[in-house]
Amino acid sequence: QVQLVESGGGSVQAGGSLRLSCAASGLTYPSTCMGWFRQAPGKEREGVAVIYTGGGSTYYSDSVKGRFTISQDNAGNTVYLQMNSLKPEDTAMYYCVVEGNSFKCLVYGMGAPEQYNYWGQGTQVTVSS
Repeated sequence: QVQLVESGGGSVQAGGSLRLSCAASGLTYPSTCMGWFRQAPGKEREGVAVIYTGGGSTYYSDSVKGRFTISQDNAGNTVYLQMNSLKPEDTAMYYCVVEGNSFKCLVYGMGAPEQYNYWGQGTQVTVSS
């Protein structure tokens, strides 16, 4: 059974930084696509950043490109999201996502939420102005 444990959310002022972590266990494929989606109140879920754990290819939404960096540990079971220059519009619940038995991100990029079979419980990020 795949489990995702997220950590690192919190409150910060605009311009500040936060680092999110997501540790995955129970993965049966050696490589897959892992990353982060977010959802703000009243808005749809949107992709933030995704990484292919087998080779390190990364994908970012335009809204975070240049400010956020996704990375992974050597084993490919933990991904990190370094968020710099945070803005109030980054306020949202951030969810760790994993495809699990595929690597569709190599073809479709970040893709739609339905591309990901496993979701974490979410960690709140609040940015005040």
